[in-house]
Order: sequence, then C-alpha cells, then structure tokens
Amino acid sequence: MIDNTIFTNKKVVYHTLGCKLNFAETSAIGKQLADAGFIKARAGEEADICIINTCSVTDTADHKCRQAISRLHRLHPNAKMIVTGCYAQLKPDEIARIEGVDLVLGANEKFDMLSYLDETKVTSGSKIRRGDILKVKEFKPSVSHDDRTRYFLKIQDGCDYYCSFCTIPLARGHSRSGTITETVKISREIIAQGAKEIVLTGVNTGEFGKRNGEKFIGLIQALDEIDAEVRFRISSVEPNLLTEEIVRFVAESKHFMPHFHIPLQSGSNAVLQLMKRRYSTEDFAEKAAIIRQYLPDAFIGVDTIVGVRGETDALFEESVNFLKILDFSQLHVFTYSERADTKMLEIEHNVAIKERKRRSDLLHSISDEKTKAFYGKQIGKSAKVLWESKRDGDVMHGFTENYVRVERMYDKKMVNMAEKVTLGEWNADKTALVIG
Repeated sequence: MIDNTIFTNKKVVYHTLGCKLNFAETSAIGKQLADAGFIKARAGEEADICIINTCSVTDTADHKCRQAISRLHRLHPNAKMIVTGCYAQLKPDEIARIEGVDLVLGANEKFDMLSYLDETKVTSGSKIRRGDILKVKEFKPSVSHDDRTRYFLKIQDGCDYYCSFCTIPLARGHSRSGTITETVKISREIIAQGAKEIVLTGVNTGEFGKRNGEKFIGLIQALDEIDAEVRFRISSVEPNLLTEEIVRFVAESKHFMPHFHIPLQSGSNAVLQLMKRRYSTEDFAEKAAIIRQYLPDAFIGVDTIVGVRGETDALFEESVNFLKILDFSQLHVFTYSERADTKMLEIEHNVAIKERKRRSDLLHSISDEKTKAFYGKQIGKSAKVLWESKRDGDVMHGFTENYVRVERMYDKKMVNMAEKVTLGEWNADKTALVIG
C-alpha cells in the first residue's frame, strides 16, 4: 500500500503533446495525483515532479517531445522527470538516454502513475517500465476539459487495423472500450460539472463495444436519452464504420451535432491499397453523399496524408482531382513521416521531403477554398452558437451546431451559453463569421 502522505503538497508540472486522447489521459493522471495530495505548480514555481505525455505520430512529434523534456529539465533541474505516452511505448531506450529523464512509463503503465511516484522507487538514474501493450485488454476511460467550453471523453482506445503507415497499434494496443452504461454515467457526471458540449474521442471510435457485444450506434442512442442541455460531437469515425443508420440517427437526434470527421487519407484507390485501408474512394464519396442527403449543412472534416511511399506524381494528381469534386468542409492535412516497424517501409518508391511539402501546401489551399465555400453557404442562416471562455482582445468566439466559428463582442455573461443568432459576413481576418 502506498503512503500518500509523502505526496502532500508536492508540486507537479504536466506537459502533453499530440491528440485529444493524450490530453484526456493526462487529465485522468492529474486527478489521480491531486487526490493523493499533489498540487499543480504555478507559473515560475519549481516542480518536484514533471510528467510528459508524448506523441509519436511523426518524426516531428518525436523531436518536439525531446525538446519538451530538455526544456522542462532546464526549468526544473531538481524535479523527477517522468515520460510516458506513445513515444515512450515505442522508443523507451531512446528517451531513457535523454539527460534528466528518471522514469519511462509505457502506454498502459501511465494509468498506475501513483505507484511509480513512490520516492523509494524513483531513484537517480533512468528506469523503464513498459509492458507488452498488445496483451492489454482493460480500458481506462478519461476526460479532459480545454480552455473552451467542451469536454473530451475517451470512449475507446487502441486499433486493430494495422494500416501500413501507422504505429498506433504498436503504441496503444488492440481496440478496446468501455461499456454503454459506464460511458453514460461519466457523461452525466461531467454534465453536472457544467459541460455543455462533449466530444466522443478514441483511436477508432466506430469500434466502440467490439469486444463486449455492444455497438457505437447503441452508445449514441443511449447518450441521446440524457435529459440535459448538452451537445455531443463524434470526433472521428472510419468510413467503413460510418453507417447510414448512424448518419440518420444524428440527423434526428436531440443532442448530436451535424458534424462528421472522417479519415480519407488519399483520393487514389491505388494509394489506399498501399496504405491497407478498408474502403475505396467510391465508398467514401457514397458516405459523403449520405451525409448531405440527411444533413445538407453538416460540417464534414476529412483527414489526408501526403507523400507516402508509393504515391507517384500521377497518383497524387488522381487524389487531388478526387478532392476537388468531393463535397467536404475542411481538410486536415498530414505529411507522411517514416515510422519504424511499419509495412510501408517495404515500398521502394520514396517521395522527396521537398515534394511532400509542396503536396501538403497544395492540399491546404484546396482546404481553404472548401472551407470558405462552406462558410459562405451559412451566411444569412439562423444558428445556435455556444460561446467559449477565451477572450481575444475585445471579442469572443463560439461554434454553431455545424461547427461554424462565430465572433461577437466579449461578454462575460455569455461564456458557456448558447445563443440563437443570424450568421452575418466574415470578420476582418476571415477566421470567423460575425452576427448578422
């Protein structure tokens, strides 16, 4: 049994990199430590413990993690440095060699953080505690609350897809999730804390319930029965798992917003095959058309990756042509980065770094055009805006049901409040619409 008295008033600093899943998990760790007596260090205070939750989706992510470790070590030279997350799971020895690192915890071990913070165990000299993530079956739910108004609720973890470019299964293990009953309970708790919007997040959200006989559609149906003023958003669903039943339900629901985030990755069927994806461009176009059928004004965000091995000039052009005709609202563009232990490294054709950047820039320009067109169609329409807490000079911002960013003069009383407005023209820097 751990003697929590040794933690009382110990100061801790958290640093999180990567996806919303990581932020939710850091929040769960923070609650565990706060309950044990730790306090969060204020700006300028030297911490006793530094906890870094890492990402490893690209080489750039790895570099940012190393930079963060070095920076925190300079700021808190006497603190115990604990590094966890995807980078720690994939490359623990590499992290352990960085100056200042005391302990490296694997992706699952981070949820037992408290046991590793016992001073009898955290001695000088780095240590690695990393189990076989592929053997982990237990799901650990977690919630984060950003500086806006929304909460991010982790409902699923891991992935069974093994796409050729991706290390997520190696970093987070097999797909697993909570139960409908558990997820509804947590949702009710954070609504009671003041949540007005909850984003359902995971690695492969559509696989919710895969191992316990439940389904994602059952989850969203149960959440929709909650009697409260709350919005739900679905963070990301694989195209092959986004069914017409789900779309139709969102269109008819009380709480789920007309907002879909769907990973496409490439507009070329040949590249999709190289990536080991489970759908074609024709399948994807059909899903987009179904969304527009039931929800003409829905926001559709699309993920793409440029510069993967095997993506020739001709195949990239094919992808661009598909994206130009596809009806979506915004692209999230990722530049391919080689990852160890992935099948894509076996593909001979390699895209030069400079060319990857050029392709990324081109897709970003297509995204800008699509977003402006989508926003333009919303001007003059009535919408309900949930206003966020952050103040930007004299203005504040919020989002409509279909994720249009709106600007108004700052009013403290409107924070976390929903307001029915008529959408006007663009603001001065064309980052949001104003109230008409």
